[in-house]
Amino acid sequence: MQLDVPVPDFSTLSRRGKGVRLPAKPTAQRIGSVHFVVDSTGLKIFGEGEWLQKKHKTKGKRKSWRKLHLGLDLTTGDIICAALTLDSVGDTTAWPELLDQIKKPVSRFLGDGAYDGVPTDDLLKARFGDTVEIIIPPPKNAALSPNSPHDPTLRDQRIIEIQTRGRMAWQVSSGYNQRSRIETQMGRWKAVIGPKLKARRFENQQTEARIGVTILNRMTELGRPEFEAVM
Repeated sequence: MQLDVPVPDFSTLSRRGKGVRLPAKPTAQRIGSVHFVVDSTGLKIFGEGEWLQKKHKTKGKRKSWRKLHLGLDLTTGDIICAALTLDSVGDTTAWPELLDQIKKPVSRFLGDGAYDGVPTDDLLKARFGDTVEIIIPPPKNAALSPNSPHDPTLRDQRIIEIQTRGRMAWQVSSGYNQRSRIETQMGRWKAVIGPKLKARRFENQQTEARIGVTILNRMTELGRPEFEAVM
């Protein structure tokens, strides 16, 4: 079409990816405290080993991964915190970095068994106050603390309720079933953004992940379906 469009080539974008600064998402539209849930998933690294395997039919190398941690606001559907780490970094290790990104009060938190433990409860209370509701399922073999008969912890209370009512009933009454929405968000990421990272350097991969968060949040702003019960 012979148009002079100032679009940089892929190699230029790749080199400068580390220094990209994305615009901050406006937060004025969000009123009240946050109900949020976190989870993580693996993203494959697209490297030269995969290209050689496809081009020259060589034996494939061990696959490399990065770990994507996401926090979802259950009210707005926005991704409010995200971190891309090495695959060796556990969920609780990336936990403080995620919480640092949340600038509004949190009244409810949902997490899977990876976040089970007193340190998670203590950190949430230190950041958001004693009134924050924490919903984390203890493992099936979880044991009560020695002081549970006289001064039960939050974890003790969850264990006792599950032992009394059953795990499925606890999930329904506590609202833990809403955690499935973060799993849906992970599936949405891999369907829209993709299951692989294209950048080679770790710093550029982190920028690539931040761009993915911005894209999905922009799509959420365009509109969400509303559900109503039909009698």
